[in-house]
Amino acid sequence: MKVIPLFNVLVLPHSNIFFQTQAFRAAAGNNVYQGDEVTILVLKEQQTREEMNAESFYPIGVEGIVEEISTEGYVVVRTAARVDVQQVSVSEQGEIFAETTKRPDLMDMDPTEAHLKLGKIKEVLREMVSRFRFGDMMRTYIDQYSSIEEAASILSAWLTLSNEERYAILKEDSARARFERLEQIIYEYAEVAKVTSDAQSAQQEDYQKAYKEQALRKQIDYLQNELDEMHPEQVSDARKFEIKIQESGMNEEATREATKVLNRLKNDGQNSAESGMLYDYLDFVTGLSWKKEAAEQIDLAEAQKVLDEEHFGMKKVKERIIQQIAVMNLRKSQAGSILLFVGAPGTGKTSIGKSIAKALHRKYVRVSLGGVRDEADIRGHRRTYIGAMPGRIMDGISKAGVSNPVMVLDEIDKLSSSFNGDPASALLEVLDPEQNSTFTDHYMNVPYDLSDVLFVCTANTLDTIPGPLLNRMEVIEFQGYTPTEKLEIAKRHLFPKALQKVGLTAGDVEITDEALDTIISDYTREGGVRGLKKRLDTLCRIAAVKYIQAASHSVIQVTRAELREFLDMHALPHNKVKASAQPGVVTGLAWTQVGGEILYIETLFTKGSGKTIITGQLGDVMKESSAIAQALVQARFPEKAELFEKNDLHIHVPDGSTPKDGPSAGITMTTAIASLVTGIPVPPNVAMTGEVSLEGAVSAIGGLPEKLMAAERAGVQKVFIPKENVDDLRDVAKEVRDQLEIVPVERVEDVLDALGILKSKD
Repeated sequence: MKVIPLFNVLVLPHSNIFFQTQAFRAAAGNNVYQGDEVTILVLKEQQTREEMNAESFYPIGVEGIVEEISTEGYVVVRTAARVDVQQVSVSEQGEIFAETTKRPDLMDMDPTEAHLKLGKIKEVLREMVSRFRFGDMMRTYIDQYSSIEEAASILSAWLTLSNEERYAILKEDSARARFERLEQIIYEYAEVAKVTSDAQSAQQEDYQKAYKEQALRKQIDYLQNELDEMHPEQVSDARKFEIKIQESGMNEEATREATKVLNRLKNDGQNSAESGMLYDYLDFVTGLSWKKEAAEQIDLAEAQKVLDEEHFGMKKVKERIIQQIAVMNLRKSQAGSILLFVGAPGTGKTSIGKSIAKALHRKYVRVSLGGVRDEADIRGHRRTYIGAMPGRIMDGISKAGVSNPVMVLDEIDKLSSSFNGDPASALLEVLDPEQNSTFTDHYMNVPYDLSDVLFVCTANTLDTIPGPLLNRMEVIEFQGYTPTEKLEIAKRHLFPKALQKVGLTAGDVEITDEALDTIISDYTREGGVRGLKKRLDTLCRIAAVKYIQAASHSVIQVTRAELREFLDMHALPHNKVKASAQPGVVTGLAWTQVGGEILYIETLFTKGSGKTIITGQLGDVMKESSAIAQALVQARFPEKAELFEKNDLHIHVPDGSTPKDGPSAGITMTTAIASLVTGIPVPPNVAMTGEVSLEGAVSAIGGLPEKLMAAERAGVQKVFIPKENVDDLRDVAKEVRDQLEIVPVERVEDVLDALGILKSKD
């Protein structure tokens, strides 16, 4: 008798077991035919024939007969009585042999009772299959069930029973107990099937409803679009905003807020009190660029070319900008460090921001922060206010039309605070890469991603910028231009633009280099070139008048001698080195907002009682420097103490209408007083700068490049600087360094000794 091993199949006596033909051949072998008697054994676990042995099977099985092998791909085995397995062996070829004896059932159930219960089960099953697609055909099969075993065998594949639970039913000797277990299993399955069917039906209804709604909306949208194309002049504002919201690419929160405002506009109507505010809000948010722009690969050589074409000099600044672009390329980032350009007016801070945008092929936006004192100028007004409007940051984004412009925040040092809040504090979020990805303007009331914006800030000084804000930016100093650089800037950029503004060409007006040098040296007083631009604009306007008045329209020549006529102003007075030396007068160096300048420290003894008089509108720090200088001289020249006791010391810094302050004049004051008490004059072409201490040490100062440029311009030949400032000489133009003898010093004695003042004691 052929043995068929089965796993996880409900095997019952007096029932039909259905197999797929392929699965049956694999289990029974190819040499089993219709009408063959078989023994079905239950495996304890899933195994291949090669792995099976005598211990692989449970001790109870069933006998059966192969009732049908269909050509349609299935096999039916009709089971008979249960059997006890006495012995099982598996050959090397995988054939299974079993010795069995019949195992009798305990017939403890009334046939009539069994028939009635089977009828109820059939009724439940018929109701269950009525929900299925082929329910009518399945009802026919159910009517043919003659026992509960047949019903359970048919449902075997769908029952969630373990292999052990299936065998426990086969092992049950009591007919009643087996019936009750199968009855419970079938009822549970029917209930689960019912619940599943109801859930699927409800889900299907929801799906159908959603599909229907979606289809209707698509039809409505299609018809509405057709109408809009046929009559574009009749499209309502609400409809336009609806389309813009759909196409804008807003984030979820922004879409929700815009839709809410749009619904209010629809419900309230065009004539409501708030319609104007709602319209302005929707017009603003839908006009913003919400889509993230793709990062472009920037050619460094091209960027360098753009910077060189539009700005002369600025070597260090250009190098830092190229570094920024290179890092952005490598990181595939739209933005990098927040750059802060600091320097005198007219040094090109704002204009180079525009050049950066051109080099990056990005939109350029300039936001002026000078005089801003209201936090709402940065964050915007809340829409509860009449006349509410977005802040300057989001307004700039709106004007740019993209989400990744180059935004120049101009004059950031001119921010001020008031009872309306601190705008500098509001900028902390804007300029922090960790926070600005979710920047929320009060007017918009939804977050906007500013992380792709390249922020460039400009300032004239760092003194008024709050520390936390300054900490978020990388400071790049703009040095003043040398006369040589100014000449090249004038020839390459300023003069051609000035001619273009008045409608002339380079062939109509010619100006000599000598004349340009004179304009730079005698008619401007600045570190930048803004004043130079104004002078050239004036020159070109007057030249335009002369050109029109001349009948021949000949070329107008502008020479140095004609500058007074073409500029319509006198030359500006500049401090030049004095022609002769005088004891008590020493040339100093000062930093100003417009660059550098030389100044004189003048000292004089007058009959008195030992008082010290200070004039020249000096600040507190400079007054303290004068006191330190006097003490140092008295300590170094004790033999001159009588001069200080019987006379009043007068210290004066000319140009009294100009406020002056800072510690860098300390060494100059000390030298001036020492020159006065010794009577040894200091050559006027010798200048100095440095802070002094009571110990006589000369400390570092700021603004060295500007000071040295001023010294070279004024005709100074030798300059004493603090030794700690030697590294700053790298920032000084080569043509300036070549014209000056620069002497680093550590102590006051080094200066006094070099000038021969200290030697006079010997």
